[in-house]
Amino acid sequence: MSIQVFGVPVSRGVAIGRAVLVASSRVDVAHYFVAPQDLGSEVQRLKAARDAVAEELSSLQRELPEDAPAELSALLDVHLMLLHDDALAGATKDWILERHYNAEWALSAQLEVLARQFDEMEDAYLRERKADLEQVVERLLKALASSSDAAHTDVAVPRDSAGEDPLVLVASDIAPADMLQFKSSIFTGFITDVGGRTSHTAIVARSLDIPAVVGAREASRIIRQDDWVVIDGDAGVAVVNPSAIVLEEYRFRQRQSDLERARLDRLRHTPAVTLDGHCVELLANIELPGDAHGALAAGAVGVGLFRSEFLFMNRDGDLPGEEEQFRAYLAAVTAMQGLPVTIRTVDIGADKPLDQMSAQELRHEHTLNPALGLRAIRWSLSEADMFHQQLRAILRASAFGKVRILIPMVAHLTEIRACALAIKRARAELDRMGLAYGMAEVGAMIEVPAAAIGIDMILRHFDFVSLGTNDLIQYTLAIDRADEAVAHLYDAWHPSVLNLVDRTISRANAAGRYVSVCGEMAGDPAFTEVLLAMGLRSFSMHPAQIATIKQKILRTDTTRWVRRLPDILSAEDPQAQAFPA
Repeated sequence: MSIQVFGVPVSRGVAIGRAVLVASSRVDVAHYFVAPQDLGSEVQRLKAARDAVAEELSSLQRELPEDAPAELSALLDVHLMLLHDDALAGATKDWILERHYNAEWALSAQLEVLARQFDEMEDAYLRERKADLEQVVERLLKALASSSDAAHTDVAVPRDSAGEDPLVLVASDIAPADMLQFKSSIFTGFITDVGGRTSHTAIVARSLDIPAVVGAREASRIIRQDDWVVIDGDAGVAVVNPSAIVLEEYRFRQRQSDLERARLDRLRHTPAVTLDGHCVELLANIELPGDAHGALAAGAVGVGLFRSEFLFMNRDGDLPGEEEQFRAYLAAVTAMQGLPVTIRTVDIGADKPLDQMSAQELRHEHTLNPALGLRAIRWSLSEADMFHQQLRAILRASAFGKVRILIPMVAHLTEIRACALAIKRARAELDRMGLAYGMAEVGAMIEVPAAAIGIDMILRHFDFVSLGTNDLIQYTLAIDRADEAVAHLYDAWHPSVLNLVDRTISRANAAGRYVSVCGEMAGDPAFTEVLLAMGLRSFSMHPAQIATIKQKILRTDTTRWVRRLPDILSAEDPQAQAFPA
């Protein structure tokens, strides 16, 4: 029977495929793909774990005291039977060989399948045997954990390793850093239980240019392993086991979308110029150095935001030092072939925490509201040695191309002065070491209302500013942008938000300072004309959005929108004023 699951649309398009549940509600295990040449070893890991558990259960049975209840021995027999049952052992092996899942993931996937079968049994006694199955799987997972002699390596397997069927990812949540491993992987879309439109998981999904729906509440419980799922990233709906007619309709939409993308791709090398002659700079947001190649391919004329914090994630406490960071920044600068690269210093905190080990080492304490806690520049200033390492690495990379340094979440004069002192110290240290560096411009990210209101003070101390509209909206409206419960209140069209954005752009232009928007608003075609009317001439977005925004710019008469802007900014409903019915 077809089921519809509703959530928040975060990445446009349609994905169709079989569901892969990466995080069961019952067990929490590592999920990664196994390289083809290692499949035999992974099957042996599973067999060794099964043999170890069998011996453990048999030993327990042998050591039962003579006066032990007969039910205990019978229970152990049941566990042994489940352990060797082909529905568990054989099917788990199939997950490994056919999907390249690691043994733990394969076990949790098959547990999900079998647990649902137990839930549907009419006999109460048989339904209760599900607990025995879960206990057996738990023993197997413990055996696998104890036998693991090395950390796994994430492997993005080729599409044909999953068979002919495309796959979609279903999870309770996906950490932003974990999303990065899917860039060259087999998933064509994803759906999660939690998240909002501008949570960083959603942002990375858009950068991958794959359809996604977040905040779907019970999706990971409703959707089963291998269910056919349609993810409608435009409407924020997932259709589970759609009928043949519905499936064909969505496949038609997929074909139309592919044709539209091919048409937009022809604009890749066309200059972005409005109908009335204003040249506009379209830059790319990237997470890792390798993304720079995709930015160039999409027609970006530079990198407006390199989110350096992704270099620090999934490191098990082994954070990158100065040399590793320098090589990463240099790779991005070199790949951009002389075009500008803006590197944001680490924006750790809120929905982008470091892993647990490194968080402990760096004393990054848990807070009740991490979005208002020790994050971004506050975190960097509290970790002076690490901050100086990053600054030195960025400055060294700036000797090889045009590099800008962007400081996130600036709000206080004390922070501004501390940053200026840190950069001055980093340059002095490089002088002492005899290492070359460039005179990189330093900018402030405007994402706190206090910074937008006090923009004149910010402009006196920085070379440029970049509007981070995601956090600016969050803090202006007091909305947790990662919380699906209040996602409907997150409103980029709110009059206060638009007036803060307009104030920042107009003041920067008046002061002769370079200004860009690097938040999600820059990549949303609904805001292109309004931002152009405000005087914005530099947009930074995910590479996948560049062609769409360029098409909008090419069709815009800025003069007409400048005349309309005062009415839009003073309206109670600016969106309705901008686009009347």
